[in-house]
Amino acid sequence: MGFSTKAIHAGNEPDPTTGAVTVPIYQTSTYQQEGLGKPRGGYEYARTQNPTRLAVERNIAALEGARFGYAFASGMAAIDATLRLIKAGEHVVVSDNTYGGTFRLFSRVLADYGIEFSYVDTTDPLNVEAALRPNTRMVFVETPTNPVMMITDLKAVSDLAHAAGARVVCDNTFMSPYLQRPIEFGVDIVVHSTTKYLNGHSDSVGGVAVLNDEKDAEKLAFIQNAVGAILSPFDSWLVLRGTKTLAVRMEQHDATGRAVAAFLEEHPKVRKLYYPGSLSHRQHELAKRQQKGFGGMVAFDVGSLENARTVLESVRLCTLAESLGGVETLISHPATMTHASVLPETRARLGITDGLVRISVGLEETEDIIADLDQALSKI
Repeated sequence: MGFSTKAIHAGNEPDPTTGAVTVPIYQTSTYQQEGLGKPRGGYEYARTQNPTRLAVERNIAALEGARFGYAFASGMAAIDATLRLIKAGEHVVVSDNTYGGTFRLFSRVLADYGIEFSYVDTTDPLNVEAALRPNTRMVFVETPTNPVMMITDLKAVSDLAHAAGARVVCDNTFMSPYLQRPIEFGVDIVVHSTTKYLNGHSDSVGGVAVLNDEKDAEKLAFIQNAVGAILSPFDSWLVLRGTKTLAVRMEQHDATGRAVAAFLEEHPKVRKLYYPGSLSHRQHELAKRQQKGFGGMVAFDVGSLENARTVLESVRLCTLAESLGGVETLISHPATMTHASVLPETRARLGITDGLVRISVGLEETEDIIADLDQALSKI
């Protein structure tokens, strides 16, 4: 079954009562039971089970090539639940250029509970190998990284981690399962902020974790129910609506992203481009091997905070805002927005300078996006 067919039909069976082709929003907190200990269809309480949430979990699991999926109230809730597979005294290797919210969760919350973290440049598998310890139980990678778009070799890192007895988790938010399916390269668990490309319309916040290992799946199901940070029925329905058009949206994000990146790379006011689709990107060939495309995330450096401010406050079509992956083009300043929680010296080392600007290329006309960026850059 092809990707678009799965996106439209997996988990989206017609309603057995009415034949409705869209999964209903089961906006209920509980369910009538037929008798003591006899729930109808296995449904007892909405924190534990909800048909709309189950549909989106099955849908995204199918798109990633996984057997199990669990939807949460946010991408960070999905990551937090996944890290609860790790116990105090165990060790996790993490991409050093990870999302600021992930770094904040790991360094300022979970580290207080006895989990050890090592942040390394996972673009070189040898760095991962050197960081592995006898108590390493997880390698957590983000590829491409947010915001400087570095790539991790998922097959190489998975082989190293598995040889050491560790799971591999990949945050696949930037690519979506349409452009990259980490499980095909040996990754054990894939997490997403469904807020982004999976939903695609900037009107829902959520997260998901998908996997194949039955034992870990049982643990995640227990954690999801015990902690209760679940995706609501309405948000589940919104994400299901979004995934139906994921393939066509990602094709356009990818096409426009390439055009915008090519424009920025040649612009005299741009000092450096961060985009795996560019031939100048040192990991361009790796990106081609493990991604179907390069997506709509582009970052570029204009040299200073003053220049970045000029661009960000001069755009007219692009919207200055947090988040990414929506139909509208969003532009942001990572150093003061998504990565403000990262220490300044760490940001500098990673290339997250005060002059760095990140764009989530939307679905507007390509020429209009480029024209807007051109007029904003001309004001530097």
